[in-house]
Amino acid sequence: MRTAAAALTAVACLGAGTLAGCGGGGAEGGVSRNEPAASRGASPSPSPTADWNPRPRSIAAVGDSITRGFDACSVLTDCPEASWATGTDASVRSLALRLLGPSRAAEKSWNHAVSGSRMVQLPEQMALAAKERPELVTVMTGANDACRDSARLMTPVADFRTYFEASLRQLRAGAPKARVYVSSVPDLKRLWSTGRTSELGKKIWELGICRSMLADADDLGPAAVARREAVRDRVVAYNEVLRDVCAKDRYCRYDGGAVFGFRFTGTQLSPWDWFHPSRDGQARLAEIAYRNVTAAEPPA
Repeated sequence: MRTAAAALTAVACLGAGTLAGCGGGGAEGGVSRNEPAASRGASPSPSPTADWNPRPRSIAAVGDSITRGFDACSVLTDCPEASWATGTDASVRSLALRLLGPSRAAEKSWNHAVSGSRMVQLPEQMALAAKERPELVTVMTGANDACRDSARLMTPVADFRTYFEASLRQLRAGAPKARVYVSSVPDLKRLWSTGRTSELGKKIWELGICRSMLADADDLGPAAVARREAVRDRVVAYNEVLRDVCAKDRYCRYDGGAVFGFRFTGTQLSPWDWFHPSRDGQARLAEIAYRNVTAAEPPA
């Protein structure tokens, strides 16, 4: 059985940030038990339906620690087999497993996500993905751009846009017709609200995880409230960038704010950091992705 002392000791290296591993590198699409809520700036990408392929035969994934399955299986460790996008864990039933089946998923899916990465690293990941010539590329990144040691260190929105545009150019240079599924950035403020119910979780956060949002978790004073709202507003702005840039690419589909609006429960958060998705949380992300990728129309 896991103990609080063991968890606190092992998570000490999380002081460098959030949604980031210490190493730095490294249900069939049914209705989720938690219905996504509407979010600001979450209108659908107007990608033409005729240009979308709902049944791709190969998948490459790019992004950050969520797509690497960080802390889903054991403490402070990537667990790509539990990834919502390309994992092999039967309990998660990743997007690759749902679309390709076990044998083809093993041969025709690739995970180029890197724990701890921000949008500035996405062009490099996209270049690697393009070499695979996949029919679908999944994108989930941006949480680390908001999760900084302080709110003033968050990635500027203009820079976030510049690097996302560069990422799509990198992909198009090598895989001009690959479809792109873009996940919205999760609502970090909602994760704070859910995780702060755990006393052990708050002790873990005190070691330095996502200070811009999680520092002084029980402080409800005006300054702390304003800081958390500023982080949430920045996430909303990032999602608007993802939506707008994706809308200009005929082969790109944004999730309509589905991940931002998803209400993670305690069982869907990692028992080691109360912030990253657990296996159950990864399964819910896979459900959302499968539903949106296979839909005839872009999400509303």
